[in-house]
Amino acid sequence: MPIDSSHKITEQHTNRDAFLYVRQSSLRQVIENTESTKRQYALRERAIALGWPIERIHTIDSDLGKSGAESVNRDGFQQLVTEVALGNAGIVLGLEVSRLARNNADWHRLLELAALGRTLILDEDGIYDPREPNDRLLLGIKGTLSEAELHVLKARLHGGIINKARRGELEIPLPIGFVYQDNGSVALDPDQQIQNAIRLVFGSFKQLGAATAVVRKFAAEDLLFPRRIRGGTNKGDIVWGEMQHARVLQILHNPRYAGAFVFGRTRSGRTADLRCTQIKVARKDWQVFIPKVHEGYIDLETFEYNQVKLANNAMSLNPASRGSVAREGSALLQGRVICGICGSRIRVRYSSREHGQLEPYYACAEASIRKAGKLCQYVRGVNIDAAVCDLLQEVFTPAAIEVALAVQQELAERAQHIDELRQQQFERARYEAELARRRYLKVDPDNRLVADTLEADWNEKLRLLNQLQQEQDQQRKTDPSLLPKDAASHIINLEKDFSRIWSDPCIPALERKRIIAYLIEDVTLIKKEQITLHVRFKGGKTHTLSMPRPMPIAMLRKTRPEIVAVLDQLLDTGTDLVAAAELNKRGYKNWRGEQLTHEKVRHIRQAYGLKSRFERLREQGFLTGDEMAKKFSVSTTTIHERGREGILHRQLYGNNKLFLYEPLPDNYVFVKRQCGRRSASQNLITVQPAE
Repeated sequence: MPIDSSHKITEQHTNRDAFLYVRQSSLRQVIENTESTKRQYALRERAIALGWPIERIHTIDSDLGKSGAESVNRDGFQQLVTEVALGNAGIVLGLEVSRLARNNADWHRLLELAALGRTLILDEDGIYDPREPNDRLLLGIKGTLSEAELHVLKARLHGGIINKARRGELEIPLPIGFVYQDNGSVALDPDQQIQNAIRLVFGSFKQLGAATAVVRKFAAEDLLFPRRIRGGTNKGDIVWGEMQHARVLQILHNPRYAGAFVFGRTRSGRTADLRCTQIKVARKDWQVFIPKVHEGYIDLETFEYNQVKLANNAMSLNPASRGSVAREGSALLQGRVICGICGSRIRVRYSSREHGQLEPYYACAEASIRKAGKLCQYVRGVNIDAAVCDLLQEVFTPAAIEVALAVQQELAERAQHIDELRQQQFERARYEAELARRRYLKVDPDNRLVADTLEADWNEKLRLLNQLQQEQDQQRKTDPSLLPKDAASHIINLEKDFSRIWSDPCIPALERKRIIAYLIEDVTLIKKEQITLHVRFKGGKTHTLSMPRPMPIAMLRKTRPEIVAVLDQLLDTGTDLVAAAELNKRGYKNWRGEQLTHEKVRHIRQAYGLKSRFERLREQGFLTGDEMAKKFSVSTTTIHERGREGILHRQLYGNNKLFLYEPLPDNYVFVKRQCGRRSASQNLITVQPAE
């Protein structure tokens, strides 16, 4: 029966308004627990009986269907706190403390404001004045009990959920591709289009090896992927849309597609602005993991392989990370080169060359990215890739394969021997379990002291037997197996196919990268006086390669000294065009491997300060046509005609029309001759010594 505390109500309280706070935790309670709601609204009659007129009794019921665990999103509670803080409330009415707040922080804040504003608190048990120590203590205890009650309820609910999850019977939302049957079991979605879309995701990832590549394939083929609506009026409907990278990762990381039941992959949390969010839980902290509960799209081994593949594909700035997925580009060692100076993973950069071709470079950009420093190493990738390719074709021989197969067979034989020992241990454990069973069956059931002990012993033997069985099955999956003879011979003959496939120009660089991924673990690169490569193969074998550092581009473009010397000699007897033809005949080429032309010869001659054919002839005293005509008082045409007739000796210095003439002695003159019936204009002009 409520305690009569009406003496605490004064005129100061009744002169202010009364606020009735009504709340239910969920909409289901509002609909089903109507009696509780009626009891809360009935407190208005209590306020009237205490002296408040009905027009000054305000009911705040906007929080119906909201939890009292926190004040966030509870507008009604925020309104109540505001009225108390402003001193407008003479009394606050609530059926019980839990209706006002189940959070001690919110509850004590309300009590503090009520004490400052001389506001009374009323519940089903009585009236309290927060200014009085005894009432304040009692209200504090009630608030603590209310919060503890909430934790107890949550613990009970969570315990029931965990217990049901451990049996694999908890119904949780299924990912796309699965449905619940009438008996509660999980089955594949009967829609064949949905099944084919999901199988395409796993098949494409197995083939391409990257989630992004799966998205690209769906986009290239103009394929859609299904999605189930989780809320709203269309809850449960299937909609089809474009494939996204996040959706591919969700599918690949979800063990339900392998037929396993999992509980505890995520947990609820709050962000800095108090918004609810889901936090991923590490796999070792999953609460329940039961394999092979229902039919899946892949097996558990494929799921484990996909997780390792996705982890290796994660491209980050972590110095210890290794990018292993084969991607676009011509750099064959992409993701496998390690800096031998700082230990970071070396990245690939491409530089545009002629005809739109991209040339790869291996650059250690760790210091540049993290510390705004300089590149640690920067090496041209063509020579590195070529050296490693030659090494692969050199070591990938039948003899090396036979040795590797012999080692593998020896390891398999050892594993087989150990498996036989494990099998014997398992048979002994089975015998002991059977013996414990027979002992239990022979005892008198009424003799519970003995029967309980034998039953406990039998259960322990069965537990050990089950543990040995699981360990044996798990170990057999990882043990190397013996290869059939035909398989071993096929692998040995693979060497011929390897050389043929590797040199096939039709094979794209992406496939060569995948081949390298199966053979090479990593390549450590050191660029100092020379380039050193430490190649580590799968299995631990290493090989070291050394090569000279590539020359700077300025040195590469520089013409070799022997070409300059030969060109200097050729210019003594011929023009640029003649020298270019002779150099090509002798096998000389420029730095690009191209044949020389008279323009390139002229450029080399000018770059190295060689005298041209014209300058060399002028130094020997050769004259131009105009100079010869002026010297002998004849026309320039006459000089050229005598040159073409061979009367005057001339040397070509440019194209076919540019000549210099050998000088004549000063006592030579040009004389006209009459020849037969020719007219005076047709008289020949000859050159002869003066009389």
